Amino acid sequence: MPDHQDYIDVKGLLCPLPVLKARKRLKGMPVENVLKVDCTDPASVLDFPHFCNESGHALLDQAEQDGVYSFWIQKT
Repeated sequence: MPDHQDYIDVKGLLCPLPVLKARKRLKGMPVENVLKVDCTDPASVLDFPHFCNESGHALLDQAEQDGVYSFWIQKT
């Protein structure tokens, strides 16, 4: 995992807000930095891989623990 990491907590928000907030945060980040997103929307397991595929960002990892879905996205 790269050293430069940013974080947003979008727990409680539903589709499409978690992806929209991640997109906005990524826009202001330097290339190759990583954004960790924590959310509770079950649809996010489909939304974030699709967003990364469409936008060209790299989905480095994803995990779920106790209903919190975490995504690590590297800006490209």
